[in-house]
Amino acid sequence: MNTTRPLSFGLWYDFRNPPQWPRSNVEIYRATIDQIVRSEELGFDDVWLSEHHFCDDSYSPSMLAIGCAIAARTQRIRIGTSVLLLPLHDPVRVAEDAATLDVISNGRLELGLGIGYKVEEFIGFNVDPKERAQRMEEGIEIIKRLFAGERFTFKGKHYTYNDIALYPGPVQKEPKLWIAGFSNVAVRRAARVGYGYIATGPISPFAKLFWDEVKNQGKDPNQHEIAGGYMWLQVSKDPTKRWHEAKDHLAYQQNCYAKWFKDAGMGFIQPVEANRAALEEKGCFIVEPAQAIEMIKDYVAQTGTTRWYTWAVPAGLHPTWANEHLELMASEVIPAFR
Repeated sequence: MNTTRPLSFGLWYDFRNPPQWPRSNVEIYRATIDQIVRSEELGFDDVWLSEHHFCDDSYSPSMLAIGCAIAARTQRIRIGTSVLLLPLHDPVRVAEDAATLDVISNGRLELGLGIGYKVEEFIGFNVDPKERAQRMEEGIEIIKRLFAGERFTFKGKHYTYNDIALYPGPVQKEPKLWIAGFSNVAVRRAARVGYGYIATGPISPFAKLFWDEVKNQGKDPNQHEIAGGYMWLQVSKDPTKRWHEAKDHLAYQQNCYAKWFKDAGMGFIQPVEANRAALEEKGCFIVEPAQAIEMIKDYVAQTGTTRWYTWAVPAGLHPTWANEHLELMASEVIPAFR
């Protein structure tokens, strides 16, 4: 599916601090936000934030708070959540925090929502995983009605509110609502209630389903988008050197996700050894700029992605490790799509 939208480029951050490569969390946050400020100067369009809870590597649990910090330091770059795990949150609180971010950023919010899967999170928040879908549906309805400026009473199966309204309201009259997930149900939900579908990795079948569902509902594909990309696509003038520096860190991230998905009874991500061939097989790449251009073109052609993004900093490496990637993307890769 090709739309008329130009391709935008984003960076994805999780602010992790693995125990085997310990750093100051203060330093990680400061250096990462400094890097995001620099990425805006270089011409990147989006920054995407990630959320998980109860992780001993300090995986960022408070993405809307981080988004407000970024909003205060930037002027143009759009600030998205990839993704906020809605069934774990009070949807009114989400709406209020998201609207606050939209105000501080002067209308740059991209609110991505997911259903969640990590077992420890549902145990910790005392939420039954079987309730995820209904909590998601109720939460989306509540957020959309609040964003639309309604005052209403809501009595659902999981949430009840009396005479509520959203103040301050968001700058955007219809803030962009992205829906994530690696299932047909999630993709159909994205086409039904969302602005866009957001995911990462090999999503071609889901992308086709999304565009088909958008058409089936009589919607204009040019009013909807997909945000996606390879799990990792780092650009370097010396990929061999970069692989040596990053392979253990890339494998760490991949294997964390593999365990979480396995524990949840899902096999979307598999464990991997810390070597280049194995990591490339799982969608992790460090390549020269010319190869990156061709890989991005292929991905976009296969999925209809208009919001390209990928992880910026391998867990445990200092944020400045990714500076070469940002500079080369800005100088040699992004211009090929402008």
